[in-house]
Amino acid sequence: MAVAILLVAAGGFALAHFWSPHANLRITLGPPGSAADRFIMAFVSVSKVQHPRVNLDLVRVDDLAGSAKTLEDRRTDLAIVRSDAAVPANAQTIVILRRDVVAFVLPPQSPVKSIANLSGRAVGIVAGRLQDTNAQVLDTVLSFFNLPGKDVRRTVLPVDELAQLVRQKKLAAILAVGPMAPGEVVDVVAAVARATKGTPGILGFDEAEAIGKRFPGFESIDVPVGAFRARPATPSESVTTLAVTYRFAASELMPNVVAAAIARSILTAKTKLAAVTPLATQIEAPDPDDKSPLLPVHPGVAAYLSNGDQSFFDQAQQYVYLGGLVVSLAGSLFAAASAGRARRRSEAEWRPVRRLVEIAEAAPCADRAGLAILEGEFRELVSAMLGCSAGAVSTDCLSAFSTALAHARHALDRRRASLGPEVALASAPTLVVAH
Repeated sequence: MAVAILLVAAGGFALAHFWSPHANLRITLGPPGSAADRFIMAFVSVSKVQHPRVNLDLVRVDDLAGSAKTLEDRRTDLAIVRSDAAVPANAQTIVILRRDVVAFVLPPQSPVKSIANLSGRAVGIVAGRLQDTNAQVLDTVLSFFNLPGKDVRRTVLPVDELAQLVRQKKLAAILAVGPMAPGEVVDVVAAVARATKGTPGILGFDEAEAIGKRFPGFESIDVPVGAFRARPATPSESVTTLAVTYRFAASELMPNVVAAAIARSILTAKTKLAAVTPLATQIEAPDPDDKSPLLPVHPGVAAYLSNGDQSFFDQAQQYVYLGGLVVSLAGSLFAAASAGRARRRSEAEWRPVRRLVEIAEAAPCADRAGLAILEGEFRELVSAMLGCSAGAVSTDCLSAFSTALAHARHALDRRRASLGPEVALASAPTLVVAH
């Protein structure tokens, strides 16, 4: 019956899931015109067609830090976060939206061959919404190489103005963070090429993997030849540098089936999303085996990527299985309790029998006062047995009680006779058991 109840409950949950009018998910929306804003608007438009019962409530935020904060405070269910910027402790990855390269763009024939060469020089940072976040990237890289941040001057200006400072040799490099596609790095490379009429370079460093291990928000990436400009190619040879990832993240409390459905929706609608915004072409599935402590893959997404779709009935089956374990455990506990109760009842039934035997053994040595006490206890035991309701005592116990009663009565009578006629005790009642 318990299993049947669980199956009925699972069926009810399934019907509620499929017949429910809609579901509500709160999602952050970046500043107007930002990459996050364009992606979310594209995702909303595609989702309305694919999942008309899903209602996405948009929550406007000012920047990446605000997006992360709303997710950490559980004011939203989904948010776009950058792996190196104020990552929420409760965030788990649904999909990777894009991978941005951390590029130190150098002027043609630059003397800078390593990060250490930036000491005492100036580095440009592109002005914009992410200028403070990118400045922190510079601080992180400098700290790995034990370079004090004050030893490297920073200049924050628009791209074209930074390129002019490079031409005037007032900047040793420009830090740009962007994809290997149209974006900030491509814009900086093009501006420096125009200003200097030469081929810019990209500073590479073999320590990128070590930096990624020390600072989990970063990872090593190999930039192929011509990734940022084809002719002349920039970079002119493959270089290793750092990368950060933009991720569509959910709260760790999001049910597995919901997280898997969102990941599937985005990954299968990648073409439709790309038709709305070119940024969607860079969407990729996370590695389900990634054990990184920072922005780990949501278990529901990992299960989907490893095993395919996980329907509501798959989870219901798990719940039924767990329910069966609970019912089995409850049955074992009930059986143990019943056995204990039966044992205590049996002990209570046989206690008068044992006491009658003890009275029979004590009677031959009792004096007049002791015999009177034994006679009184004898009568109480008989009265208690006569007062038991029908069926309260087993037949075996009644039979044994009758035998013990006769034995005790005989011992009491013999002792009374041996003490002489002075001891006058009323005849005690006897119990006759019909067989």
